[in-house]
Amino acid sequence: MRLKDKVAVITGAGSGIGRATAILFAKEGAKVVVSDYKEDAARATLDDILKNGCEGIAVKADVSKEAEIQHLMEEAFQRYGRLNVLISNAGIGEVSPVEELSEEAWYRTIDINLKGVFLCAKHAIPYMRKSGGGSIVNNASILGHVGFPGTAAYNAAKGGVVILTKNMALDYAKDKIRVNAVCPGFIRTPMVEEGAVKGQLDYLATLHPLGRLGEPVEVAYGMLFLASEESSFITGSSLMIDGGYTAR
Repeated sequence: MRLKDKVAVITGAGSGIGRATAILFAKEGAKVVVSDYKEDAARATLDDILKNGCEGIAVKADVSKEAEIQHLMEEAFQRYGRLNVLISNAGIGEVSPVEELSEEAWYRTIDINLKGVFLCAKHAIPYMRKSGGGSIVNNASILGHVGFPGTAAYNAAKGGVVILTKNMALDYAKDKIRVNAVCPGFIRTPMVEEGAVKGQLDYLATLHPLGRLGEPVEVAYGMLFLASEESSFITGSSLMIDGGYTAR
């Protein structure tokens, strides 16, 4: 198993990519700390992990609130005595061009999609250092690298995640903490299927040279690679999981 005896905290694990990643990591031997701002969603993911004979706990946390993230990392370390992997996955979508974007929506998007990554790393790194190192994988996006009409706040936040990933990789390499990002294309998750782009899924599929949307587990396998020792010489990188979207 690729994560045997590792302890992994996964945010936004109640649905979509986070849920798929939590279940996959558990099957690969990790003790998974399932976190989501929706407690019932986190517990539903944990139930599936436990049904598979794997181990984990559920901790409710809003990634935009520092006290809750501090509690999340403390809970993980106190329960298992180490922290080896952080998957900063929690995020929201926001579809508005700049002139139609409210200040409230701007700050909410930045708070969850960018500030949340910062807060999770800030409070996980001390425990990773005590654990002898670790791997942080941030969920960025293709829209951290290329523009897309009407997604100003989302693009800005995800672009911030990409460069923050590089910065942290340099700052914490000496502590044997690797920091990388995955950059998914459009993935068949509730945020896509039920969000502002619903009804456009067939069109979005055509934007990917492979001709379809991605599945959450396909991103989860990318996160697994970056979390595991198989990627031990990779840090500061962004892994495109986008069906060829950014190859154009």
